[in-house]
Amino acid sequence: MTNLQERGHLLTEQVNPHSLNLDQLSSLELVDLFNNEDLKAVAAVAGAKNQLAQAIEYTAERLRHGGRLFYVGAGTSGRLGVLDAAECPPTFCTPPELVQGIIAGGAGALLRSSEDLEDRAQDGEAAIAQRQVTKLDVVVGITAGGTTPFVQGALNAARQRGAITVFIACVPAEQVSFEADVDIRLLTGPEIVAGSTRLKAGTATKLALNILSTGVMVKLGKVYGNRMVDVAVTNQKLRDRALRILQDLTGLSRETASVLLEQSGNWVKLALLMHWTGLEKSAADQLLSEHQGNLRASVASHNSSQAD
Repeated sequence: MTNLQERGHLLTEQVNPHSLNLDQLSSLELVDLFNNEDLKAVAAVAGAKNQLAQAIEYTAERLRHGGRLFYVGAGTSGRLGVLDAAECPPTFCTPPELVQGIIAGGAGALLRSSEDLEDRAQDGEAAIAQRQVTKLDVVVGITAGGTTPFVQGALNAARQRGAITVFIACVPAEQVSFEADVDIRLLTGPEIVAGSTRLKAGTATKLALNILSTGVMVKLGKVYGNRMVDVAVTNQKLRDRALRILQDLTGLSRETASVLLEQSGNWVKLALLMHWTGLEKSAADQLLSEHQGNLRASVASHNSSQAD
């Protein structure tokens, strides 16, 4: 029989003194308790702001040079990573392979619990090998308790391949240490239901991933100001959003904005560049490519060349 690792000392496994009478609370008292405890998730992310900023810098630099971002996790952590990855293409018009989620148990684990598969470090290593991770890539390992073998195996394999590694855990380093390029600790404390890390730990993780992926996309020029100029116009809601962005930033009527959007091939960023520079689609597209898709830099370059 293998020795079972004792995990009761971990911060995420401890008993929360504020919820000892949880099963005796009224519904309103339950909601109040959750609300008070969830505030700690926001504070935990603030406590890791320097490490999150470093992860954004590393990731943006790698992706700028052709790299990819991978999230690796099991259970709730894995599902959160897959969710964040899946939301990048519709939000920022990125190719699906740019940001990828890897979950122990594969796609089936998104709908059906496969927590037993998190104990296999070799599966994590195999997932990294299968995706041919290189020194251009960034691999983010997500594990609330910090001890998940699947995640640790994946990160160790990624580091051996020269990738940037980011470790996200909700326990302090003195409880679980791990060697990574960026060590993010989201210290949310004991859960309302002891050990149920889909609660505060999951909330803090979702917040951190929101910041990481969005921060990276901002650095890559996927927004202009705070507008989603690389939005994929794939349904009526997103077409309406695209038209509103064009109207707000150009002062055009909705009808004229619609014509401009059509001329650009339904690409808001290109439509804006065409409008502001007077360039035809092909020339504007070339200018964007020369500036790695950065709209602000493209406009500045055009204006500078016109002034010369």
